[in-house]
Amino acid sequence: MASVFSLNNVLNEDVISSSLKNVSLSLKREDVIHEYVSGNKYRKLKYNIQQAQKEKKEILLTFGGAFSNHLAAVSAIGGLFGLKTIGVVRGEELKDSYASNATLLFAKSQGMQFEFVSRSVYREKNTESFVRKLKEKFGDFYLIPEGGTNNLAVKGCEEILTDNDDSFDFICCPVGTGGTISGLINSSLSHQKIIGFPALKGDFLRKDISKFANKSNWELISDYHFGGYAKINIELISFINQFKVENNIQLDPVYTGKMMFGIFDLIKKEYFPKDSKILAIHTGGLQGIEGMNARLKRKGMPLIQL
Repeated sequence: MASVFSLNNVLNEDVISSSLKNVSLSLKREDVIHEYVSGNKYRKLKYNIQQAQKEKKEILLTFGGAFSNHLAAVSAIGGLFGLKTIGVVRGEELKDSYASNATLLFAKSQGMQFEFVSRSVYREKNTESFVRKLKEKFGDFYLIPEGGTNNLAVKGCEEILTDNDDSFDFICCPVGTGGTISGLINSSLSHQKIIGFPALKGDFLRKDISKFANKSNWELISDYHFGGYAKINIELISFINQFKVENNIQLDPVYTGKMMFGIFDLIKKEYFPKDSKILAIHTGGLQGIEGMNARLKRKGMPLIQL
């Protein structure tokens, strides 16, 4: 990327415990890359922004839900590069209530313009007819898919692993649209296994990942989605809060929190062979905690401690 936005070179891998059931576990801190464009969002947007600049596009358009990390990141990166940003938001009812949504308020503060659509219309986001209508309304934009996943995003995510990670046996990451895990698979070594923890219900991700991944050393473990995207319960909240107390690291409730819960549970169940070295990827997403806490408060549930 341009010099105005460079990778934070203080990325580190925090050892969570020196001995957990005879395995070691480290957490790669992708969440500290940038204050607003952190984790896998930096990785996914890096080459997409370069391509938009190459095509001399002045508008970025993308898609997301009410608490989308992706929308927040695109709005921030648009501000950094002086690009106009358009967010097509799932849920037309949000048009009159987004003033109470921390994610959308942040995106708006970065200059993002919203196009609120119904959930049925939103499902048409990948059709040529819908994109054509958007171009008629907003002009010649550079299109970034929901969640940011495309070939350029996978290329960026291939850079998460470095030579310093060669000694790890297992690489674990949360899975949303499949771009991050695809990049990890492509850059992994033959002795490494990549394990994805989907935040969504359903088996469709395997097909999506197979479109980008060029190796077969991966597995999805779908037992820790807690009911689906943005779903959470008291057990997970307690885990996230206790994890922060013990390790001084904040986890998000949609992605990394669920992954770490799953890893700890698998360690207890002796899924990993003795003396395994495990690397988990912290993909960021911390901006969504405020919105999640607002939901939890309305339900009278415990909050995620910041």
